Amino acid sequence: MTQKESASESISRAAYKSAYIQINEVGPRDGLQIEKAMVDTDAKVALVDALSECGFARIEVTSFTSPKAIPALADAQEVMRRIRRKPGVIYTALVPNVRGLERALEVGTDELNLVMSSSETHNRANLRMTREQSLAELKSILRAAAEQGPLPCNVSLSTAFGCPFDGDVAPTQVLDLALRLAEAGATGFTLCDTTGMAYPTQVAELCQRMETVLPGLPVTIHLHNTRGMALANALAAWQVGVTRFDAAAGGLGGCPYAPGASGNVNTEELVHMFECMGVDTGVALAPLMDIVRGLPALVQRALPNPLLAAGTRLHTHPAPAWLAEKFPAAS
Repeated sequence: MTQKESASESISRAAYKSAYIQINEVGPRDGLQIEKAMVDTDAKVALVDALSECGFARIEVTSFTSPKAIPALADAQEVMRRIRRKPGVIYTALVPNVRGLERALEVGTDELNLVMSSSETHNRANLRMTREQSLAELKSILRAAAEQGPLPCNVSLSTAFGCPFDGDVAPTQVLDLALRLAEAGATGFTLCDTTGMAYPTQVAELCQRMETVLPGLPVTIHLHNTRGMALANALAAWQVGVTRFDAAAGGLGGCPYAPGASGNVNTEELVHMFECMGVDTGVALAPLMDIVRGLPALVQRALPNPLLAAGTRLHTHPAPAWLAEKFPAAS
């Protein structure tokens, strides 16, 4: 067997094992936090409730960051308190510090999402801390969460595939942070292509190395479509066994520290791609598309969406009327 045949066979085996995937809808948090238009609390609650009916494994509802830092999500506790919880859906939130943890616990958040950057410069720009300071902060959150009982804490490692300031980020840099945080109690990791710098073979390699270094800990992929490779990167991750994906309805979101960066991978496009391939996402595409149609009014700006414009792959149209005259039915 050639090396090429062996690699192909390995990918086929991994893909066969991942015939079901979980999608974490991050639009209500990662999407809305960067929008210029302020979305009111009632509308946020209605959005989460509508998404809950679509079949998502997880919905990232909000962020318990200081309202001064992210005014768009100043109503985090009210939103989390008011949403209609659907059995089987995990409602998550971003928690930046111990005070944020306390606020999240007060309103019954199911899972915490902690975040830091894999690259030094982006961490300083985004979080106003060095990576060592961020590590210390995250470890204090993990300790506090452990004292509250078995509360899952996922850690999102931003710029895992490249930094807009530092360029390439060495995989060993990402793996070292993951190891240190796993030892401190992290229950899962999200590898974030924060600024859309990733490419498929790079994604596959880092995902495989994470599985080797931290076997058994779930890995989620968080992708942006800045350079048009988000779906290709998602497919590359799936082919090596990744089954958890972040996505945002309508492609909402973005990074303020990435010139020209676009939003997250579109949830509806990700669901549509996997549905075409026969991979079960658990997400109902039709009600999700209805939600996406309403997003431009919600965020008060246009959201170009090829899938909405063209329809799903097998969406058909009436044949041209003139065909009946040119090709009359045989008598």
